[in-house]
Amino acid sequence: MLGIQIIAFIFCFCGLGAVIAATASNEWKVTSRASSVITATWVFQGLWMNCAGNALGAFHCRPHLTLFKVEGYIQACRGLMISAVCLGFFGAVFGLVGMKCTKVGGSDQTKAKIACLAGLIFILSGLCSMTSCSLYANKITSEFFDPTFIAQKYELGAALFIGWAGASLCIIGGSIFCFSIAENSNTPRMGYAYNGATSVMSSRTKVHNTIPDKTPPKHFDKNAYV
Repeated sequence: MLGIQIIAFIFCFCGLGAVIAATASNEWKVTSRASSVITATWVFQGLWMNCAGNALGAFHCRPHLTLFKVEGYIQACRGLMISAVCLGFFGAVFGLVGMKCTKVGGSDQTKAKIACLAGLIFILSGLCSMTSCSLYANKITSEFFDPTFIAQKYELGAALFIGWAGASLCIIGGSIFCFSIAENSNTPRMGYAYNGATSVMSSRTKVHNTIPDKTPPKHFDKNAYV
């Protein structure tokens, strides 16, 4: 069971790192080269900044100046990714407490429940990240394939794939954490045979053997041996 929990924690820890990297990245969407006139210059945008770069390696980023002018789907993705990071942090704390290799958390049954709670938190974290990346990708693809959309079109950025990978790792690791409590509950307990009747019989036999034999000795005369 300890090995399964370690594998689950590695999955969740790597997934949380990927979610944090996707949240901080500025490559949620990049300029489509198919519709770009100047292919030597591209634009990539994230949840927090808009950046522009060229083939010479120079780029410039500008943060979103006001919160109220940001589109609604970007604000929703921000909230979901922040929730995913926060849930992943609390899930990591509960996961460390619930692992059998740590000395905190109480008995094995209590630690198993804490590990199951950590698994549920990681699953929620993965679902938040998955929903955010899918919502952002749906917006990009709908604008890209819309023939009436005449503004700048974008393609899926690397941050979306990193977010999807991190969400999948969190969901898989959280599921393993939840299954670890089921394995702990199915572990057979030690059985003890009841030897009460045998003990009583043996004590009676011991008492019977310790009682001296009071039967009078038999006397035989000489004729008995003839």
